[in-house]
Amino acid sequence: MKEKEVTKNLSPRVLAVRVLDRVDRDGAYAAAALDAELDRHPQLDVRDRGLVSELVYGVLRNRGALAERLLAHAPRGITDALVRHHLEVAAYQILLLDRVPAFAAVDEAIGDLKRARGPRVAGFGNAVLRKVALEPKLEPGAAVRTSAPAWLFAKLEAAVGAREAEALLGAGVPAGRLFGRVTAGVATPAWLEAAEHHRVAPLARRLPGGDPEKLEGFSEGAFVVQEPGAQLVALALGARPGDRVLDACAGRGQKTTLLRDAVGEGGEVWASDAHPKKLEALARELTRLGGGVVRTAAVDWTLGTGDVPDGFERVLVDAPCTGTGTLRRRPEIGLRLAPEDPERLAELQVAILRRAATRARPGGRVVYAVCSVLTEEAEAVVARVTDMLEPVPFDAPVIAALAPAGATALRLTPLAHDTDGYFVASFVRR
Repeated sequence: MKEKEVTKNLSPRVLAVRVLDRVDRDGAYAAAALDAELDRHPQLDVRDRGLVSELVYGVLRNRGALAERLLAHAPRGITDALVRHHLEVAAYQILLLDRVPAFAAVDEAIGDLKRARGPRVAGFGNAVLRKVALEPKLEPGAAVRTSAPAWLFAKLEAAVGAREAEALLGAGVPAGRLFGRVTAGVATPAWLEAAEHHRVAPLARRLPGGDPEKLEGFSEGAFVVQEPGAQLVALALGARPGDRVLDACAGRGQKTTLLRDAVGEGGEVWASDAHPKKLEALARELTRLGGGVVRTAAVDWTLGTGDVPDGFERVLVDAPCTGTGTLRRRPEIGLRLAPEDPERLAELQVAILRRAATRARPGGRVVYAVCSVLTEEAEAVVARVTDMLEPVPFDAPVIAALAPAGATALRLTPLAHDTDGYFVASFVRR
């Protein structure tokens, strides 16, 4: 009983510290570690769950700037990882949030530190944080710029400009919002009809906080949890009723299910991925959504075409990439990338795109996409496939409306489109 009471009374900031510890100690991805921690504490209300998420992602996005402020008052460093995480969370609350007064953030952190490491360490933390609380707030754009690897920020800035680069890193954009995609052929619950519409992605609806699987309509397949930019990538293929289409790098299949809705019963959808486990997840999702057949094949496109036939009218290649377009939701990625990774992955992307494009019929549409805005994974890849693929304007109305007239490629970005960062290019097979 005592352990249950202690667990029940854990504050959002302590839970955030636990997640940060897992990310640093075990190399866990923040999203997975956060979901696991929140699942262990179902008693948390929506507001507290949101605060845990805010603290975790806020620290990870701004870690370099927070460290500068903290270490200025701890000249011998902070070698205890747990202590560092407690101080980072408090410093983030003090320097970049307004909802908690600085004195309250300090008091809570010191109380947690005292319980975790005793009065002597708590006294050290108190001295550091009280000095931090006397300093000016951090400017969000400057904080993420300072915290990102210099080479990465330079590449982001070169591709999309400074403001969009800062937004990709999480500055000045709404945090913690979750969107779903309305599916076809299922009655839409009233709450979903009334939900906030995304300003660019026509099928996207804002989901309330908490576990989306507990929302009315989820078990019936009324919606799919999907980031709006990812929805636009699938729509960019321009799939029409009756089309025969291939989702060449399907993953767990959110885009595949959108393509299935687009082609209808008279169409045909194939989904392939190098990882059979992901295709198994797609099969489970199709069962939830009900109706419509999707043929699947496990294929490593760098080695061959496997059992995937040719002659498709449309082929989507959403290739593996650096993931730098998702940094605001997955900030730990930036610290795990090396300067040579964009070019290394571009080699992989070219190989996959060239092989998968052979499955399109001559004159068939091919759309290449990555959740990155870096030039190496965008224009540089396009330039290396034009011998077999001819760049052409998008024929998907929703994408054609976003792109400049006659454009054959488009970047989706947080400030311009309220999405993650993507590069999308349109071709026909020569």
